[in-house]
Amino acid sequence: MKARSLYDNYVKNNLFMKMILLFALITTVTIVTFSYFMFNVMSQSIIRNELENQKKAMDSVNSYMTRKYESVQSMVLDVYRNESLALHLTYFLQHPFEDYMKYQLDHYTNEADVDMPKGLDFFENKLDSDADIENLLLYSSEKQFLFAYKQGHVSKLISTNASRSYIPDAMALENSMMSVPNAWVRQAIDQQDPKLYAMRVPITDKNSLKNLGQLLVYFDSDRINQALESYKEQLKGYIIVLGPTGEVLFDSSDRYYGIRYPYADKIESLFDTAMLEQESYVTTLTQNQAGYMVVGVAPKAEVAAAYQRLKHTIALISAICIIVVLLVPVLVVTNFAKRTNKIIRFMRKVESGDLSARIQDDKEDELGQISRSFNDMLGELTRHIDRVYKAEIKQKHTELAALQARVNPHFLYNTLEVIRMRAVSQGAKDVGEMIYSLSVLFKSFVQPKGENTLKDELETSRLYLELFRIRYKDKLSYEIVCDESLAGKNIMRMALQPIIENYVVHGLQPRRSDNHIRISVYEADGRVRIQAEDNGIGIDPTRLEAIRQSLDSVEEVGDSFGLRSVHERLKLLYGTDYGLEITSTQGVGTIVTIEFPSEEEAQHV
Repeated sequence: MKARSLYDNYVKNNLFMKMILLFALITTVTIVTFSYFMFNVMSQSIIRNELENQKKAMDSVNSYMTRKYESVQSMVLDVYRNESLALHLTYFLQHPFEDYMKYQLDHYTNEADVDMPKGLDFFENKLDSDADIENLLLYSSEKQFLFAYKQGHVSKLISTNASRSYIPDAMALENSMMSVPNAWVRQAIDQQDPKLYAMRVPITDKNSLKNLGQLLVYFDSDRINQALESYKEQLKGYIIVLGPTGEVLFDSSDRYYGIRYPYADKIESLFDTAMLEQESYVTTLTQNQAGYMVVGVAPKAEVAAAYQRLKHTIALISAICIIVVLLVPVLVVTNFAKRTNKIIRFMRKVESGDLSARIQDDKEDELGQISRSFNDMLGELTRHIDRVYKAEIKQKHTELAALQARVNPHFLYNTLEVIRMRAVSQGAKDVGEMIYSLSVLFKSFVQPKGENTLKDELETSRLYLELFRIRYKDKLSYEIVCDESLAGKNIMRMALQPIIENYVVHGLQPRRSDNHIRISVYEADGRVRIQAEDNGIGIDPTRLEAIRQSLDSVEEVGDSFGLRSVHERLKLLYGTDYGLEITSTQGVGTIVTIEFPSEEEAQHV
């Protein structure tokens, strides 16, 4: 309804407004459409750049892990290339440790190449030269023992006999691909750090090709973060490295270490995006030789944040373009619209009888010519009216003004206001206040409507009490309390004035200086309740009973006529359940209570 009203008032009959709105619509749709396509193209470019950065970071991780994989392979190749070292390692894996120590002592001084590390020193030096290695283990499948190196030159020989350990079975099942360290091996070497990945290389006899055991190397997964150092600022989401069965070898977010990646099955069958923790772009890179997969996960929300500023920039530029493109035509059309509306306004002024109106427009275009022609027409019309009708019209106006002065109901109010201002100017401020209250009361009493709101009725009561407060020179005080939510409730007129008058006439004691009446309004049990409580002389019990009986009397004369009138009107308007109630204690005061229904539909029974 409001939109229809706006259309009727400002658009329906306004040609210029229609032109502006049509031009604005076409311009806005064009710019917004172009901005939308431009945003799509640029956002897709940003997405490609972000995913390209992620791919570069994944390549860096893959290169790092490939180097580690090749370094472990080269350890065994170096052993095979050195005859003496190969003999030492073969003897170590096929004999008890004590026999190997004797063998090493016997042959150490006979070796010609004293610069080449002998026996187990070779692996200890490899551990020292690569800080990424956490543990280096040699396993003998024949003697079933582990010889474990740890950073800090700590080595330990551990028996893994099959009757007391599952390690031999676990080693038999191990393959040459990267994986997380075996749980039984972890327990044996007391290595509980979850951020590790393992590489295994079988060790065989060069001559017989018999499997002698395995070389196990545990790398610190945190060290892979070095490969991501230059990508931290641009990288969105996280990069994770998965083993052959989905176990987590590396996780840049530190959330999935020690468990199988919960979305590994989705990654194996996805294309570009998947619902992981949230809708995400997913990129994979597989290293078949080592058996691991590098996965880049970039949540769409994070990638979208990268072009959020672009969105705001395009929106700002589009808004500026729309404003600039619309501003000049709108200003031109608006100028013509103002001149046209000015002509229309002057025509309406003439239509309402103002023949002195003239349009000021000095321009030489069509609107200027219309304005001058209109002014000439008004001049001719004015001269004609002056000659024929002006005298008669003045006579009629004079007669009408005299008649209005006699019948205007505001004449009395204006006269009282003049008297009040005269009293105030003479210093009789209390007289002025009384006249003001009397004037407002009179205006309220003579209004034709039959109902007031509670707010109006309480204001009338306040003015009435104010008259008596001034009359008794502040020996009377009053208080009016009303819940704001009840101020708009309808109530019959003149509901409180008889009650207040009854107190002033019968309860107020002029010799006292603390006469007080309190009027309170509140809601209870679906009814609005008004209480007038005073500290007057009270009512004798016998007299009180007589007054209560007279409230329901049909007699319309007597001392309680005002209270009876209020009581009867309440019953007529709202039903027999409502009315006026009086309680009084002699020497203490009187309470008069009025009740009427709270709901509007319950009134006027």
